[in-house]
Amino acid sequence: MTSHDPGPDSETTTVPEVGPAAKPSRFFARLAADLDDPVLRALVTATAVSRIGRGVFFAVTVLFFTQIIGLSAAQAAVVLAVSSGCGVLGSLLGGWTADRWSARRLAFAFEALGGLLLAAYAFAGDFVSALILASASGFLDSTGHSARSAIIARGFAPERRVHARAVLRTVTNLSIAAGSGLGAIALALGTPEAYRIVIASGGLLCALGSLPLLRLTSAVDAPNRAVHDVRTETGSIDMDAAAAARRDWTRRSPWRDPRYLLLTVLSAVFGMQFGVAEFGIPLWITGYTDAPEVVVSVLLIVNTALVVLFQVRASRGTHDVRVAGRVTMVAGWLMVAACMIYALAAGLPAWVAIVVLVVAMVAHTFAEILSQAGAWGLSFELADPVRAGAYQGVFGMGFSLGALASPIIVNATAITYGPVGWAMLAAIFLAAAVGIWIIARRAAASA
Repeated sequence: MTSHDPGPDSETTTVPEVGPAAKPSRFFARLAADLDDPVLRALVTATAVSRIGRGVFFAVTVLFFTQIIGLSAAQAAVVLAVSSGCGVLGSLLGGWTADRWSARRLAFAFEALGGLLLAAYAFAGDFVSALILASASGFLDSTGHSARSAIIARGFAPERRVHARAVLRTVTNLSIAAGSGLGAIALALGTPEAYRIVIASGGLLCALGSLPLLRLTSAVDAPNRAVHDVRTETGSIDMDAAAAARRDWTRRSPWRDPRYLLLTVLSAVFGMQFGVAEFGIPLWITGYTDAPEVVVSVLLIVNTALVVLFQVRASRGTHDVRVAGRVTMVAGWLMVAACMIYALAAGLPAWVAIVVLVVAMVAHTFAEILSQAGAWGLSFELADPVRAGAYQGVFGMGFSLGALASPIIVNATAITYGPVGWAMLAAIFLAAAVGIWIIARRAAASA
């Protein structure tokens, strides 16, 4: 949260609130104040609706593939992996197009079409159709996400960008949780018809979530490149000036910015902590500990609740590259602690293992919260504002690659070698955090 965000002192009530109701009340009061910004209001509305739809898919997709369509576990894994791979290309294309055409119209088109493709999952009947639909929808989701990132980069003042991302991430978590609850209807009924109706409904919600993006103004679009075309007094284009403008445009490419590329790589490495939570922890609990499988859901609830409560607060001031570097370093040490505590759960009595795993998830979640806040700040502040879309596309591509690599890395370390593997993972996360901290420190010094 930035200095422009309303804090407790700015809220006035007739009777001071005390007790458990105070914090939720302040949270919703701050969220309501944030919605006074028309850009953030449109993005929050779009995110809330579309992520409910996505939450449905997170809850039922794998079981729909395996139990309803009849795919093997290996085929389902291939479908999801190829979808992630298409997302890498989508991230690049979304940023590239958002620098050339209207980012708001592109985001609307990509997300509306992506939602309709998700609804079409209901009609998938075999491996090939599932693969085609998952690949296309994964591509469009990442493309739309990059276009949205470009909107955030241009639609807010520098000190407001990270706060906007934090608010949107909070809304995303709440909406996905609600969508997962809707997906539970299909899981409870267990019939093909229930799965298909819920999936079609989720996809339509994703498509409807794109409509508020049309309320955004042209201020969030890329500046018109025609301004670089210098014309002579007779009205003809000065070709030398136009060529110079094109060279300047090319020079501003993120692919020519080694500092930003290194930041992207290191952030992608640290971003593998999402793979630890989604892939590694369920396998670790079921294969190495005596904790019951239901603990996986308990840890997910702990993670979601902490993100909702603390993401906005933890993002305060991270538009300052010094602060962003420091919070990333703290996140690195927290991730080291989380890895070591996860490792301790092996071989303990069930109730002790549960306590240890919850403590580890708390440390892990705060590492996630702080690392995201630092990554957002640095990804915006170290980018060339003229090519905001391209920079955000490259940064998003890095996270997509990290998501692809994380199951492999987690399996090759923690799941294969146990406590020693967890120590290896801890070293990887700490090295990435140190690298990001050095980049931030040098950027601050040069500024």
